[in-house]
Amino acid sequence: MADLLEKLGFAKLQNVIIYGLIAALVLALIAHGIALSDYNWWAFIVRWLHVLSGVMWIGLLWYFNFVQTPSMPKIPDDQKPAIIKFIAPAAFFWFRWAALSTVVWGLVLAYLNGYIADALMLGIRTGGGKPTAIGIGMWLGLIMAYNVWMIIWPNQQKILGLVECTPEEKKAAAKPAAMASRFNTFASIPMLYFMVSAQNIY
Repeated sequence: MADLLEKLGFAKLQNVIIYGLIAALVLALIAHGIALSDYNWWAFIVRWLHVLSGVMWIGLLWYFNFVQTPSMPKIPDDQKPAIIKFIAPAAFFWFRWAALSTVVWGLVLAYLNGYIADALMLGIRTGGGKPTAIGIGMWLGLIMAYNVWMIIWPNQQKILGLVECTPEEKKAAAKPAAMASRFNTFASIPMLYFMVSAQNIY
């Protein structure tokens, strides 16, 4: 199996992504067809892109908090540069852009489905229910995305040596980056609950 996948080009990530998209389209055609003229189908595609982006974003958030950060003290000092110079910058690239992509597709989805104003107002105009649930999820997601771009990433650039700073600035950057990341991990739990409940309870 491994040899076959290698011959198909699975060693290159871009091939895997292309094959995944082709498989999704082919299986969608087989399962229920693709209705290019159907508004609901396009709204679903936006939801799918929102979910794909969210999986990347929250997956990396949890990787940082459940795997990388707790493992760093256990890694020998001579091996830490590999994480700091290669793995962490790549992970933060996908992390921050997945956060932005999740927010953008989520706002587009809310607009297409006609609930963006009600959700952002937490369902006050409509008496609660689904707009309140999705609104709580949206606001938590917006706060988390703000943390990524305005607190975590600027401080991580100092920690990873991607921008010039003094040793004192580098040391001072660790706490706000860590606490914003921990806050986002905390907020991701109710955020995911309300995002999913809005689609399944109401």
